[in-house]
Amino acid sequence: MKIGVPTMGDSGLEETVGGHFGRSPTFTVVDLKTNDVKVLPNTSEHFGGVKQAPEILAEAGVEVMLCQGLGPRAISMFEQFGIEVYVGANSDGTTVSDVLKAFQAGLLHEVSDKDACEEHRH
Repeated sequence: MKIGVPTMGDSGLEETVGGHFGRSPTFTVVDLKTNDVKVLPNTSEHFGGVKQAPEILAEAGVEVMLCQGLGPRAISMFEQFGIEVYVGANSDGTTVSDVLKAFQAGLLHEVSDKDACEEHRH
């Protein structure tokens, strides 16, 4: 299973989780089967690209996304790509490794429309 996490840089499992999904500069992708860790730059339209962040993650084979929160449009796009999203990851100094442990311990919950960031509701 490939898990994606929005991150602030390229330090892999020890990188800090990004607080704003779409505006995080990188995404760290962890393959739990192979323990392979890849860091993808966020080349979405937030950073001058032409794709949406969920598209980038779908192309990387991500099956589960773990984050603090995200907007309703991103939630909808992840649903379209068949990617499960779990929220509740704290971005206050929390690392990718910490979030993976929280997910595996059942401490994050599957996203619903109620979890969408308020500033993105239109």
